[in-house]
Amino acid sequence: MTDPRIRASDADRHRVVAELERQVGTGRLTLDEFSERAGLAYEASTVGDLAGLTSDLPPELPDAKSVGSRSRRIPSAVVVVAAVLAFLLGGAALATGTMPATASPMTGMSCH
Repeated sequence: MTDPRIRASDADRHRVVAELERQVGTGRLTLDEFSERAGLAYEASTVGDLAGLTSDLPPELPDAKSVGSRSRRIPSAVVVVAAVLAFLLGGAALATGTMPATASPMTGMSCH
């Protein structure tokens, strides 16, 4: 077992954040929980600090690492970024009372 007092590397921090992203994709973490834990991961000084951020989450199953299933999956980071952008853009549209114009596929003209 690794000594929890060992200093964490940038690679260690990135590995933990990637695991947190995967857990968002499985529905075990909310976006708020992910944001909080990712912030703590980037501030972590030791591997013990990092271990505490995922200690309540199950490890990835070996079957999920197969090449076939992995190549067809959308990376969790893309899902998280898309969800946050959709939320922000939707909120901005509601706040301003405007919705973006869409083009009609039949005429190429703008619909209002």
